[in-house]
Amino acid sequence: MRDSHVDDPSVTRPRPTPAGPDISVRTGTGSGRTLLSAFDSALLAAGVANFNLIALSSVIPPESSVRVVDTALPGGHGDRLYCVLSAAYADHPGEFVWAGLGWTFDETTGGGLFVEHKGGSEESLLEQIELSLADMTANRGGGYGPVHTATASAHCVDRPVCALTIAAYEVVPWSPGA
Repeated sequence: MRDSHVDDPSVTRPRPTPAGPDISVRTGTGSGRTLLSAFDSALLAAGVANFNLIALSSVIPPESSVRVVDTALPGGHGDRLYCVLSAAYADHPGEFVWAGLGWTFDETTGGGLFVEHKGGSEESLLEQIELSLADMTANRGGGYGPVHTATASAHCVDRPVCALTIAAYEVVPWSPGA
């Protein structure tokens, strides 16, 4: 059921100073009796199931690092997780779905952009990522570096499935000092 791909698993943009977030990109797939429980299973596989997800609009602050990991994200049950998320669902036997993120950095400012897409094939997904980032960087005057990607896929056999890719920016507890 699970397939994930990272264009270069060693991709890490070193953080020149501790000013920006250390963003970790993770993938997961899961299945369940409903689409929602398949999503929860994929969150578990990605190591982020016990957080309250707060979606961000895909802008990477200057002086941030982005790295692809396959470990659980530390934090408390119910903590807030600021993230960029791509999730794709299938509930018809034989159906494949792909979810992915793409990102690039402005070589002058050090800031960057994420895009999140989903599709029925890896080729379609990667094309959407490339086209979106090309338009977005052109709209900002260019000067961005190469595009990096992380993707996940799921195949529905007899139960609903979910494929997801998530960029975790920051975990924030509800109680100060927790």
